[in-house]
Amino acid sequence: MSKKKILLLGDEAIAQAAIDAGVSGIYAYPGTPSTEIMEYVQHSKEAAEKNIHRDWSANEKTAMEAALGMSYAGKRTMSCMKHVGLNVAADPFVNSGVTGVNGGMIVTVADDPSMHSSQNEQDSRYLGDFALIPMLEPSNQQEAYDMVFAGYELSETHKAPVMLRITTRLAHSRAGIEVKDQLEQNKLKLSDDKRQFVLLPALARKRYANLIKAQDQLLEASENSPFNTYVDGKDKSRGIIACGIAYNYLMENFEDAVCPHPVLKICQYPAPVKMIEKLVNECDEILVLEEGMPFLERQLRGILNRDVNVKGRMSGDLPPDGELNPNLVAMALGGKDARETSIPEIVAPRPPMLCQGCSHADSYTALNEVVKEVHGDGHVFSDIGCYTLGALPPYQAINSCVDMGASITMAKGASDAGLFPAVAVIGDSTFTHSGITGLLDAVIENSNIVVLILDNSTTGMTGGQKSHAEGRLVEICKGVGVPAEHVRTINPIKKNHEEFVKILKEELDYKGVSVIIPTRECIQTLLRKSKAKKAK
Repeated sequence: MSKKKILLLGDEAIAQAAIDAGVSGIYAYPGTPSTEIMEYVQHSKEAAEKNIHRDWSANEKTAMEAALGMSYAGKRTMSCMKHVGLNVAADPFVNSGVTGVNGGMIVTVADDPSMHSSQNEQDSRYLGDFALIPMLEPSNQQEAYDMVFAGYELSETHKAPVMLRITTRLAHSRAGIEVKDQLEQNKLKLSDDKRQFVLLPALARKRYANLIKAQDQLLEASENSPFNTYVDGKDKSRGIIACGIAYNYLMENFEDAVCPHPVLKICQYPAPVKMIEKLVNECDEILVLEEGMPFLERQLRGILNRDVNVKGRMSGDLPPDGELNPNLVAMALGGKDARETSIPEIVAPRPPMLCQGCSHADSYTALNEVVKEVHGDGHVFSDIGCYTLGALPPYQAINSCVDMGASITMAKGASDAGLFPAVAVIGDSTFTHSGITGLLDAVIENSNIVVLILDNSTTGMTGGQKSHAEGRLVEICKGVGVPAEHVRTINPIKKNHEEFVKILKEELDYKGVSVIIPTRECIQTLLRKSKAKKAK
């Protein structure tokens, strides 16, 4: 009897695997390219029937901590985020390696080489290695599905969190997935060690020592992993290490996927030392193919680059940034560049822009009139969201976008330095993600800043997920300590432009913290609601 196969994105394959592997809760904050994992579970009838927790968290840190709490109770859990979201969750993530887990716990992190929708292209393997936890890196969608099952077993066997690291191409491309029989969820069961999760220094030192001792076992698991394979080749002039999806890029260069060189496919970490030693001993040089930064290449080179002739991103045989692809791999193997070298002149560049009817456009029009035209450029600190497009023509209204929540704190710092006016622009979802604490800092010091919370009642940039801020912004700001008379709301539409300008001028004149909340629902979510209503 043939097993059931379904067509899924890489993200969806991970989500379905979690459901099938007996997960009890998934915790996440939307961030491309990881968003579809949670969305798939939220729309799954199976997940609803199994009562799997599947609500969005306020940010990645709270998601990681809630997942750790579910693991504490003995259940299988998953926390999902994009690579820069792992920075937000770094505190509980690193410490979870020290506490260990009770129920199986997988931290799925989606990296974004080439920065398709991100501020950087950092490689999450560095943080996983830093935390001394095992990592899995699938080369295709089927492997991503299978690794969720293997990841929970690995996690529960070694009482360690497991990172599942994927990249954009795998997350957002489809393949047929052969699914497994579903497992029952774990029963509620607390750890035998009731102080396992107490990281007081005396206890933490012992647990950290145990984590270091466990590295030999994790390495042995990697050496024996079915996801790490060695395929011999006749031509020993070069040995190839292909990590994760880079293995596919390699195989696409050979008919029948047969490479003449020995190939070590690495999809589980810590890196299998014995297999690497075998490759190094047999081959004249080593080409390292890995999506992201030269994580493994740098480890192979060591500080002095002795004994091993290593080629890859650091040697210049592959570009130091951006995604890999079969053509780049072919060139690293000595082949020619097969890309088209020119773009037809009829193709005009089309930079991204705010949607027609977007409420942010009216907010930027008013803001520019009050700030930019009077005080000049350089006074508006923004944040991460679709409103970041205000940096581009025709508005060119903002001057910063560093990380989630940084608009308010950067405006505060600039104000502390003497900059006037100092204006922060932040979205409603980003505000509840990581803007509230910055506003509290500003209130405590009565900083002279004006904060615009652009409330479109959704998490717009990642597809319109529900915002934690909806209907709560005014009370949150008052609760943090902003004077009630300086928490102002307005509907940002053209007929209210003069009123908007008046409010901005009044709050700029106030010496202290002001919050203005332009509130109008995202045009895209409104359109979707209208279509859904007509369909009924």
